[in-house]
Amino acid sequence: MSGVDPSQRVLSGMRPTGRLHLGHYHGVLKNWVRLQHEYECFFFVADWHALTTHYQDPRGIESAVFDMVVDWLAAGVNPGSATLFVQSQVVEHAELHLLLSMMTPLGWLERVPTYKDQQEKLSDKDLTTYGFLGYPLLQSADILLYRAGLVPVGADQVAHVEITREIARRFNHLYGREVDFAELAEAAIDKMGKKAAKLYRSLRKKYLEAGDQDSLDTARALVKEQQNITLADRERLMGYLEGTGKVILPEPQALLTEAAKMPGLDGQKMSKSYNNYIGLREDPDSVSLKIKRMPTDPARVRLSDPGQPSQCPVWQFHLLYSDDSTKAWVETGCTTAGIGCLECKKPVIDAVIAEQEQIIARARTYEDNPDMVRSILNDGAEVAEDAARQTLIEVRQAMGLQYR
Repeated sequence: MSGVDPSQRVLSGMRPTGRLHLGHYHGVLKNWVRLQHEYECFFFVADWHALTTHYQDPRGIESAVFDMVVDWLAAGVNPGSATLFVQSQVVEHAELHLLLSMMTPLGWLERVPTYKDQQEKLSDKDLTTYGFLGYPLLQSADILLYRAGLVPVGADQVAHVEITREIARRFNHLYGREVDFAELAEAAIDKMGKKAAKLYRSLRKKYLEAGDQDSLDTARALVKEQQNITLADRERLMGYLEGTGKVILPEPQALLTEAAKMPGLDGQKMSKSYNNYIGLREDPDSVSLKIKRMPTDPARVRLSDPGQPSQCPVWQFHLLYSDDSTKAWVETGCTTAGIGCLECKKPVIDAVIAEQEQIIARARTYEDNPDMVRSILNDGAEVAEDAARQTLIEVRQAMGLQYR
C-alpha cells in the first residue's frame, strides 16, 4: 500500500455550512486539534456532499467553504500539522466513487439508517436523486482513497464506517486476487525467517479455524515489524491472514468521539436550524445578550424561589465552562435561592467570551488575507492528490484499467 500505515492515518470531513458555532468547536474541532499531533490527518471540506441536498441552490457553497475553513484555522487546526483541502479539488474522489459504484449492491445503500431518516427530515427537498442515495458510497470513497485506518465519528455515524468496511472487504475479495497468490504468500512467509514464519502460520491457523481476533492482531503486528520483506509481500501476508487476497483498500475503524457536550441555548443540541447557537466568532455583546436571555429552571418564577440546576440549560454551560468552586457556588446559590439567575449566568458569559477572544484574534489574520486561505487549501489539495493518485493506480491495476 505504497508505504502507508493505515493505523496512523486519520480522515475526517465537514460539509460547508458557513461559520461554525460552539457545538462544532467542542464536538469536532477540539478533537481535530488533538488528533493532528498524534496522527497523519487529512481534513477536508465536503463540498460535493453539500450538493447531495443543496443541488438546486449551490450559490452559497463557495463563501460557506471560506468561512468554515477560517473557523478551522482560528480554532487551532494547523496546516503545518494536518492536510486541509476541498473535496472537489481532488477529482480522484469522483473516480473512486464511480469505480466502487460498479460493485456496490444497491441494497447496501438503501439500508443505511440515515437514508430514510434524512428524507423525512428534509421533506421540503426533492431527494429522489442518485446523488442522495449514493452519498454514503461517496463517503466511503473519501475514506478509502486515503487508506485511512481511523475515522473520528460519533455513535450516530458508525453505520457509515461499517458500510465502508463492507465495501473495502468486497473490493479486496473481488480484485485482490493475484495469479498464484497462495504460492507468493507462502514464499513471503519463508522470507520472514524460521521463527517468525512458524509463529505467523500458527497465528493464521488459530484465526482461520477459530476466529481468534487476538491471533489476527498479533499476526498483523508481526508482519508490520518484518524488515526483510517487500511492501508487496507485506500486503500479501496481510490478506493471506484472513484468507483473502492482497489488501488493496484497508478496512477503516471508527474512532469513536464523545458526544458533543455543548448544549444549545434552550438545552437542546446546538444547531443553526434550531436558532439556539452561539457562533464561534460571535460579537461579545451578542454572546452576552443571548446567554442573559437563556431560559432557566421554570420552578424559579421569583427570585426567592429555590431551583434545581439539573433542570436549567445554564447549568449545562457551567458543567463545560466552570471550575469546581464556581459549580459549587451555583448549586448552593440556586437550591437555596441565594443567587439570582442573571448572577448565575455571569461566570458563563465571562468564560465563553474569554474562550472566543483568541479564536477571533486568530481568525482576523485569515479574514484580512483570503489569499492565504486559498494557498493553504491549494497546498493541501496537492498533498491529498499525491496520496489519492497512488491509491487509484493500484485500484485501476486491480480492476484491469491501467493501460499505460
